[in-house]
Amino acid sequence: MTTQIKFGTSGWRAVMAEEFTFHNVRRAVHGIARYVKSQRQQGARVVVGRDPRFLGETFCSIASEILSRYGITPLIIAEPAPTPAISYAVIHEKADGAINFTASHNPPEYNGIKFSTPDGAPALPEVTQQIEKEIAAGEQSGPESRSTASTQSLDPKPPYLARLREAIDVAAIQKAGLRVVFDPLWGAARGYSDLLLRDAGVNIATVHDYRDVLFGNHAPEPDDHLLEGLREKMREQKAHIGIATDGDADRFGIVDKDGTFLQPNYIIALLFDYLVESRGWKNGVGKSVATTNLVNALAKHHKVELHETPVGFKYIGELIKQDKIAIGGEESAGISIRHHVPEKDGILTGLLCCEMVAQRKKSLGQQLQELFAKVGSFYPMRENFRLTPEVKAKFTEKLRVDPKDFSGQRVSEVVRKDGLKLVLADGSWVCYRISGTEPVVRAYSEAPSEQELQKLSAAAKQWIFE
Repeated sequence: MTTQIKFGTSGWRAVMAEEFTFHNVRRAVHGIARYVKSQRQQGARVVVGRDPRFLGETFCSIASEILSRYGITPLIIAEPAPTPAISYAVIHEKADGAINFTASHNPPEYNGIKFSTPDGAPALPEVTQQIEKEIAAGEQSGPESRSTASTQSLDPKPPYLARLREAIDVAAIQKAGLRVVFDPLWGAARGYSDLLLRDAGVNIATVHDYRDVLFGNHAPEPDDHLLEGLREKMREQKAHIGIATDGDADRFGIVDKDGTFLQPNYIIALLFDYLVESRGWKNGVGKSVATTNLVNALAKHHKVELHETPVGFKYIGELIKQDKIAIGGEESAGISIRHHVPEKDGILTGLLCCEMVAQRKKSLGQQLQELFAKVGSFYPMRENFRLTPEVKAKFTEKLRVDPKDFSGQRVSEVVRKDGLKLVLADGSWVCYRISGTEPVVRAYSEAPSEQELQKLSAAAKQWIFE
């Protein structure tokens, strides 16, 4: 049976040798090539890149060969490259898109294909649907082209690092004498964050700075429980901050000087506050419906327009492209800023956090407490619950009804931008989103204290299974 290749928000991902096979990769690239040709008949150029996963070089060669047969010039990146650097390369080269072989933060047995459009943004559903139709059409031979396009090589690093030097005050980091530890988790950011800081004279140490296609035998995800190596190096270096990126460097993980992991919700809020203060950018702020309402409170405090979007960075990317926001972020560790790529950038985020600590001369924990003192405290949490088919069917029906009260409180607002979000009388909230790919419901909760969060979380779980 032929595998149906489906492109989600972050492209198509599958387990290697099961669905992610040479045959299916060829099918997918043929579909992308035909889509690109439908947009530009002559002279099309497509960036081809990868993260450090197993067989990435081979997949890039396959893509290059297929694109050439369609008369599309492949711009091949020889070394593993971060997703945001590939995104910037598309814009910088005025290319017609990018094929990026990456499974981001997924476990090592996965690989994937992400397609970016000429604006450097992740392909929107209207584009991926056309690509899926082209794949399903099944023509694998390619056109009878008399002249195949010749391959060109591309190094995205110099222009991307030059762009970061415009976005970040690296001199301030150096001047403050900041000691930084960087953990690329064996991923595509190796030689990016550390090179930029080292060139500026910053005291920077690294861990996991070599290629390992198994990513230390776990997912290359910069989450709290996977950053012990970073913490150990921070203690050794007496570092002020630890910064980490995932497999393709579009996500980030930030560790404070005392070893505390700052969840992405808080990093988004802190950087928003800092950009308003340091850059004077007050054009707007973007966040997904499942991201902390600390951002909402700060938007009100700074008199900045708030854009609340469905989950999926493509919506934030659109706001970046239209210059409607100074910063946009998602609780799943995706951030970008004004005048930058319309794509998540974990490298930029880590460097901005270094600048913020250097300029404010306070730890991230101290800065967060000051935010709480300014606009109130917010404690967010995300939990995943697996559902049986019966419970899923029953709960899906339940989500269609607007409850009047929840966890002993009146429901003051019902938001249906993505899933169901219930805002309660005291400002706390719960949001439910059913996964489209697995029998899971994601429950997001936020309350003004840790004690109240535990109570709300228990109520959120009970409401699913009662």
